[in-house]
Amino acid sequence: LPTTVKTKSITVNFSSSSAFTFFSFRDTTVVANSDSASNKWDFGLRLTTFLVNSNASGPGNAGAILQDGIYDNVLVAPSAGYAYDTTSSQKAIKDGSWYDYNPTTHSFVPKAGKVFIFRTADGHYAKMELLSVSYEPFAGPVPQRLIYNFRYTYQPNSSNNF
Repeated sequence: LPTTVKTKSITVNFSSSSAFTFFSFRDTTVVANSDSASNKWDFGLRLTTFLVNSNASGPGNAGAILQDGIYDNVLVAPSAGYAYDTTSSQKAIKDGSWYDYNPTTHSFVPKAGKVFIFRTADGHYAKMELLSVSYEPFAGPVPQRLIYNFRYTYQPNSSNNF
């Protein structure tokens, strides 16, 4: 099956005590929190913390590699070397590894040349590039949220080629 590049935006909670937002590459959608103990999601986000659906964070077989490179030049997902959420404090994707924080503007800017490679919860492959992170417009007493814009390529068959 051919792969396609998709661009997506998801809104995630700003507070570190709020629920994670879960995303499925296969279904190209946000997954309900009631399905957090399932294989229906591949990664979760809250503020700047990523989860992958495996080991300490979920029942899936997801793993992640954050590598330097150009998104369009990543044509094959590695067959090994994926990191997992081994404990609640040892995440596959280290906080701060993928963004620069500006304390004056309080902005999170994705680092250029960083490509996320995922083995999904159900054993397929996806690559992802964060394009931007912005604040949701302030709406009064509602907690602030972040909007993540990213592009990704999902391989729906058992191949690791993009």
